Amino acid sequence: MNHSEQTHLSPPRNAETDAFWRALHDAATQPYRAAGKFAWHFARGKLGRDPVFRGMLERGDLLGGRVVDIGCGQGLLASLLHSCARLADAGRWPAAWPAAPRATAYTGIELMPRDVRRAEAAVGTLTLGDGTTPRFVCGDMCSTPLPACELVVILDVLHYVDHAAQDAVLRRVHEALRPRGRLLLRVGDMADAGGFRISQWVDMLVTWVRGHRAPPTWGRSVAEWTAALQSLGFTVRAVPMSAGTPFANVLLVADRP
Repeated sequence: MNHSEQTHLSPPRNAETDAFWRALHDAATQPYRAAGKFAWHFARGKLGRDPVFRGMLERGDLLGGRVVDIGCGQGLLASLLHSCARLADAGRWPAAWPAAPRATAYTGIELMPRDVRRAEAAVGTLTLGDGTTPRFVCGDMCSTPLPACELVVILDVLHYVDHAAQDAVLRRVHEALRPRGRLLLRVGDMADAGGFRISQWVDMLVTWVRGHRAPPTWGRSVAEWTAALQSLGFTVRAVPMSAGTPFANVLLVADRP
């Protein structure tokens, strides 16, 4: 794997941070009880088993300010950001972690109407910074307008459109981001053939469990993803996301200078 910058490491885990993560997990998934058993169980499983969420907090990847979540599903990131701020305000944030991200606005974009309905039922009334509530848009990431923002998050969805459309989305993200803004893009590394195939199979299974048909996918190697981002002016570092798993997932942290 070719990293454009050295990967930032997470602080060591201990009993204190493990206990805090469990409390944060409970707080961030609690609102999904209002959206039904499926929404609640899916939220608990996703947040509990997917290493990307805790890792982003431990490394300080999540910036504050205005957040755009492309492919937001049922809005789990919005709930996580809300719970981070509440626990930090209560003085419970781990001293070993970077400061809690403070979202002042959140826009979630999701193609699937049933996911948007779950998101609105669960977290649509939560209060973020500046007194705003999460906003959810049912629309295609290739055409839905992107508001000006400091952070864009795209986890495991950009490969559902072809390479030309991927590049067009990334250009629009770059235009929406303010100077010193950040894109967090998780992708599968196509250069890792075995892990990539397993990642794609699990991705299709999760899509089916959510009640959707899995569309075709267009993968790239991490080197190709990095080159595409750098061509737009991003500085990029790659964070492996597959430790302890058979997958080939990588989080690309792309900063707009």
